[in-house]
Amino acid sequence: MSTSTNIAAVAHQLSATCNTLNFGEPVTHVYNPLEYAWAAHEQYISQAASGKKKVVFLGMNPGPFGMAQTGVPFGEIAAVRDWIGIDAPIGKPVKEHPKRPIEGLACTRSEVSGRRLWGLFVKRFDSANEFFQDHFIANHCPLVFMEETGRNRTPDKLPATEASPLMEACDTHLRKVVEILEPEWLVAVGGFAEKRADTALGGLKVRIGKILHPSPASPAANRGWAEQATKQMKAQGIWP
Repeated sequence: MSTSTNIAAVAHQLSATCNTLNFGEPVTHVYNPLEYAWAAHEQYISQAASGKKKVVFLGMNPGPFGMAQTGVPFGEIAAVRDWIGIDAPIGKPVKEHPKRPIEGLACTRSEVSGRRLWGLFVKRFDSANEFFQDHFIANHCPLVFMEETGRNRTPDKLPATEASPLMEACDTHLRKVVEILEPEWLVAVGGFAEKRADTALGGLKVRIGKILHPSPASPAANRGWAEQATKQMKAQGIWP
């Protein structure tokens, strides 16, 4: 099988496993974009995972206005639609939060983390195809968790009884992705991703690096994130 076919297969496995898990309050809604946005995610994999990589970037989980809408990790609408060229139809989760509707590529909200991350790559590379020659972006967890108010809840805030089987499934998936793509570097975007990479990738021939997470909740990220991330990658020898 091709590299992209293998990546799609393990994503399907992760999605199916996640659909068997249960999450309780304060989480009231769980979105799985690998399910309702699969056509878009498959387009992304077909384009982005067509061969081995030098660098795999790893995020935590989808944002409500990023991958939740587009099916693409850190999926800022403009980057996904206009730079990568994703044009697949995007469906709806089974149970949709009234304050967090899925509007797909028509969504007018911006995912700041995604805008910063993809914005860096748009500036550095002439095209998405050039970027994908050596790079791939993945999320550790494919699920979006929301509370009754619509507030986003990240996987690190889940109780241990819920987090444990989820982390096991996601760690297994991450290890398979690295085995398939054989990157020289796994670059964790933030501390959570670094911790999961350290746990999941023991014994594999991959170097684990880290960059500052581009979230606007991080004061440091609001002071020239792209320049800081570029400096970090050059210092670690990830980028020349």
